[in-house]
Amino acid sequence: MLSLIPLFLGGLRGSEIIIIALVILLLFGGRKIPELMRGLGKGVRSFRQGMKEVNDEINSDSSDEVSAKNSSEKR
Repeated sequence: MLSLIPLFLGGLRGSEIIIIALVILLLFGGRKIPELMRGLGKGVRSFRQGMKEVNDEINSDSSDEVSAKNSSEKR
């Protein structure tokens, strides 16, 4: 059962998670929570896109280096 609990929740049990969810609901209200989740989703999406762009740039740089190395060896 312990392996099913995500690591970021640490030692929180079900009742504690429910209390935290209720406090968040009271603080932000039912109408604000979808907006917050939408903003969080956009942030995660842009972070993933940025990571993909960095990986693509790194891969293209390394492939450019390999092709430059191969062309210099042929000379």
